[in-house]
Amino acid sequence: MKPSDTTEELHRHQADAVLWLKLNRPNALNALTATLVDALTSAIKDAERDPAVRVIVLTGEGRAFCAGADLKDSAKRTHESGAEFVKVIGELTVLMEASTKPIIAAVNGIAVAGGLELVLACDFVVATESAKIGDAHSNYAMFPGAGVTARLPRKNGVNNAKYFMFTGEMLPAQEWMALGLVSQVLADNEFIDGVSRIAKKLAIKSPLVLARMKQALNDSLDQPLPIALRSERALSNLHSYSADRVEGLAAFREKRAPQFQGK
Repeated sequence: MKPSDTTEELHRHQADAVLWLKLNRPNALNALTATLVDALTSAIKDAERDPAVRVIVLTGEGRAFCAGADLKDSAKRTHESGAEFVKVIGELTVLMEASTKPIIAAVNGIAVAGGLELVLACDFVVATESAKIGDAHSNYAMFPGAGVTARLPRKNGVNNAKYFMFTGEMLPAQEWMALGLVSQVLADNEFIDGVSRIAKKLAIKSPLVLARMKQALNDSLDQPLPIALRSERALSNLHSYSADRVEGLAAFREKRAPQFQGK
């Protein structure tokens, strides 16, 4: 992958093992179009195949992370084309959630509706102090289709999900941190450097162990506790044969930084 690749609606930039994907429609608050969804889908698939990419950061250009689907485009769609658009956004969020690479939502500003659904498909969220996050579908009598009804209650409880979805309210990132959706809130002028530091921490870990942790954590949400524990033990036994585990223990004994290969 080239270190930097720009399309009209999506900017890709790779710094070492970290791939930055920046939604690039600032005048439209990075609202989602079919072209942008296709570009994001292709970028995630490319990253999944590329061993040089160990971490993905998703963010936005300008004052918004993503304001959801572009309603001007939505008004022009037929029922059939609208249903197809919702389907591909939903498929994108499933792809993100299933990716073996950690995906960080770097929420630089407004994240609502489909923007919140992108956030929910990421592994964790780092936001600026000025960011505001909410659902907002109900404000325009829009029904979601990219996972918020399934993912928001799992992350923040069903009562909270109902409140935010029914009212359409947006909250500052700091309040979402108290509710558990946002992991860290950073000052606006320290945001990119702060996210970079977090991404680099992940990039030096074993990509294999992070992928297996992500798989186990995601699977555990829909399993009874005894089955989730058995699955964890099975993955642990499998992982004990990995080269990365051998390297990690050797690095500990030899008091040096480990060099993981993802094997």
